[in-house]
Parts: sequence; C-alpha cells; structure tokens
Amino acid sequence: MKTLRRTFVRAGLGAGIGAAAGFPSLFEIPLTASGTAQVPETAPSIDSSFDPWVEIHRENVRHNVQEISRRVGSRPILAVIKNNGYGMGATNVARLLDPQPEIFGFAVVKFHEAISLRDAGIRKPILLLGPFDEQNLEDAVARDIMPMVYTPVGPALDKVTAKTQKRVPLHICVDTGIGRVGVPYYQASPLIRDLASRKSVQIQGTMMTFTEDPDFDKEQIRRFAETCASLEKEGIALGRKHAASSFALFQRPDAFFDMVRPGMAIYGVYSENEFRHTGVMDLRPAISLKSRVVYVKKLRKGDSAGYNRAYMANEDVWVATLPTGHADGWPRSASNGAKIRINGVLYPVIATVSASHCIVEIGKEERVKIGDTATFFDWEPGARPEDVSEACGASVYDLTMHLNPLLPRRIL
Repeated sequence: MKTLRRTFVRAGLGAGIGAAAGFPSLFEIPLTASGTAQVPETAPSIDSSFDPWVEIHRENVRHNVQEISRRVGSRPILAVIKNNGYGMGATNVARLLDPQPEIFGFAVVKFHEAISLRDAGIRKPILLLGPFDEQNLEDAVARDIMPMVYTPVGPALDKVTAKTQKRVPLHICVDTGIGRVGVPYYQASPLIRDLASRKSVQIQGTMMTFTEDPDFDKEQIRRFAETCASLEKEGIALGRKHAASSFALFQRPDAFFDMVRPGMAIYGVYSENEFRHTGVMDLRPAISLKSRVVYVKKLRKGDSAGYNRAYMANEDVWVATLPTGHADGWPRSASNGAKIRINGVLYPVIATVSASHCIVEIGKEERVKIGDTATFFDWEPGARPEDVSEACGASVYDLTMHLNPLLPRRIL
C-alpha cells in the first residue's frame, strides 16, 4: 500500500476536479501583450499561494537567442520548443520568441503542440518532428505545419495534395548513426529522389541528429555531407540543411550548415556542465522553480524526518517543509546534495523528496518562517540548474522538462 500511496500524483486528481467544476486551466487563460496572465475578475482562485510555480525571464530568453545568433554567424535559428517548451510551456516560449528576427521557426515533437502554436496565433514555420498518421498529415497541411519524414510516404502526400490542393512542405530526416528515426544514410538517395520527383512535395529542409559522441560525430558529418552533395549534383534541391543542436553549438561549428536548431541553449542552460567554462557563449537561465515555506519546526536530537527515517537529527535543529516534490518535477535525487535558497541563504535538502513535499535543514536557529519564498533554481549564482545538477546528479534536462505542466507559469 505504501508504494501506491507514494506514487499517487495529486496534480492529476486536482486537474480532474478543476475540469469537472468548470474552472479554466492556466493554459486556457489568455495572456496580455506583456505576457502576463489576463485573469477575469470573476475567475476563481485555483492555485494556493503556497503551491510551486515556474517563472520565465523574458530578457534572458532574448539574450540567449542573440548569443546563439552571434555564435552561428547569424544563421537562421529553428527553436526547439518540444516537451512543453523544456518546462516553460511551448506556447509561452513561442510567444516570446516569435518577434525575434533571429528565429526562423519552431520545432516540436507532439502533434498537439504544433496545433496549439497555430491556435495561439504563431505564424512562423513549425516543424513537426514526431510521428503522424494520414489524418494528422491532412490537418498539418491545413495548418501550415511541416512534417519531418523519413519513410516512403509519397502516396499519402499525393493524396493529401489532391484533397487540399496544397503542396506539402517538409523536412527529410537522414539517420547518420543515431539509429532512432530517419532514413539510413545509405538508403536515403532513392527516398529523396522519389519525394523530389512528386508535384505534391516541396522539400524545405534536410536534417540529421548527432549521437554526441565526439569521435563518431565527425563520421556523421561526413556521411551527411556526402549524401547531400551527391543529391545536389543531380540537381535536387534539399532546402536548408541542419544538424546542430545546443550540444553541437559548443563542439561542432563545422555542422552549422544552413540553419541550427538549439533547444536547451535558448533557455539559458548549458547541456553539459563543462560547457559553462569554455567562454563560447554566455547563457543566462530563463527558468526558475519556486514555492513558499509551508511549515517550520524544531527537530530534537534523535528525531527523524522523511520516509524510512532517511534523516536523523544529531542535535536539535530547525527544518522547513516546502510543498514541492517529485510530482511537481523536483527530482528525488535532490536530497543527495541539492540546496534551496530562502532569504538569500542556500539550505541543504534533507530526508527524502516525496511526491508533494521536500524538507530543508535550517540550522540551530529559526531563520525562516511560513510564507517565505523558496527558490529551487533560477538565474542567480550558485542556484542555476547546472549547480543543482552538479550537486545532486540530476540531469539539467530532468530539472526543466519534468516540471509538471499544471504548475502556473509567470512571465517576468
């Protein structure tokens, strides 16, 4: 029974109750021109002031895009905003990035995210990196969403064009060694020739993905470049060639090609801690996780805290409980060394991170109180996502991508 209880996600239940009661979700509330939530005066309060929330720093987003553009010689940027915009909300990110001239367009994995961007009024190109069926394809064409293809889908494309009277703009994915999706590079030429020969098709891009193994990446570039060069000699237009993600921005300037498609770098987080010290780009985190202290108490020497009594007080000590746990996206491993900032001081996470709570050790004096703001990570020195990652072993991708989509997002 303990296992069931501990893995029960309260946020899912809360979402169901809210929907049943007819309350609007955060993502149904329109944003003002400044990006803040435009809440009707009669709207009920659906979030406790203690509940965790996510903050988005618009100026840091703008700065990061400019840094990326400088790094890649002003090449167009295809902004990857998959997985709920790396925790910031895909629509939130798109609205912030859409006005920036450096941004060519957006890439998402889930079909519903592509649709939501169009519904939000985003007009720049959208590339769907994920799977789709024929009905999805027809809907995508109707909404000017480009599919990424790598299988013999020519007949389906012809059928959609016959119905919509629209050519299908698309990007072709070539697998040069990652083995995930993409037509194998040694089989790519016949597929690309077939697609290029169809009146229903407009090839707007050709792409590949790195394994991020530095030695093998060189071979991947060779495979991709030779495949593309051979087809272009035949007179086949491949559109913009692109391969460089955030990782490659630091290590593979020879793979910038015609366009780059960073994700994590846009949000100001270094995908590898070692990149922070290279001086290649000055990235500023644009996302933070915060909540408020919900309880403060004194543990006596010998008292315990957390499941399985993970923490034992060696002396009288003050602790604070925060209403934020792994259901919200704060990793279980945070108790292995992460610290949380309250009133300008970093306090260690102790005991165990449960679904909805975590505990920090304050010390011998009662230095915090109920209602104080607690910052789990943000853009301040010592509290960046990379600092948390380095301290407790959690991936920076987990810290941002796993943030519960039901948490309020506030744009600063």
